[in-house]
This record gives sequence, C-alpha cells and structure tokens, in this order.
Amino acid sequence: QVQLVESGGGLVQAGGSLRLSCEASGHTLSAYVMGWFRQAPGKEREFVAGINLNSRNTYCADFVKGRCTISRGNGKMTINLEISSLHSGDTAVYYCVAGSAGLGDQTWHYPYWGQGTHVTVSS
Repeated sequence: QVQLVESGGGLVQAGGSLRLSCEASGHTLSAYVMGWFRQAPGKEREFVAGINLNSRNTYCADFVKGRCTISRGNGKMTINLEISSLHSGDTAVYYCVAGSAGLGDQTWHYPYWGQGTHVTVSS
C-alpha cells in the first residue's frame, strides 16, 4: 500500500497563487507517477497535473496550462504543485494521486489517492 499526505490549500485570493505538496510513503516502488486531481462542488473529478518521478516528465491539463508547475520536492517521494492566476473556477478539493500505469489523465491510472485538501479562491 501507498499512503499519500497532502499539505497546503485553504483560502487563497483570486489572482494569487496556490502551492500544494504531497508526500508518498509505504510501497512507493509502485507510485513513481504522482499527480493531482480536483473536484469542484457538483462536478466530476478532473485531472490537474502529473509528474513521472523517474523521467521527470510532466503534464498539466489544458485548463491550467500556462498557470501550472508540478515538480519534485525535496523529499524523494514528494511533489509540489503550483497554480498561479487563480480564479473562482479553481475552487475545489484537490487530491494527490499516485500509480505506475503511466502519466495519464484518467482516474484509473492512479490506484492510490490522498484524503484531499480544500482550496477556496475568494474574490
């Protein structure tokens, strides 16, 4: 099993930036692809960004391209997500995910999920 612990989030100002971190522990050999999904109220979960920790390849969804940076953190199994120019549409619960099925944007790519962290963008 892999455990994912998210940090960051909370209330952020529109136009500002968001920084989320996630640390994986446990059987991390099966979790070398990590990323984030989000779910806004009344909407389905959607992929935000991902990173392959081995190849360092990254992928940001179209709706955050130009505003998104996903990177490896200081810890071996830690990632950071930064989203700039925030607007109300970024309000959601953000979930850290991990897996080994490739850097994809579908939920089935990621068998491991964190508990989620709330992000509210205020105007």
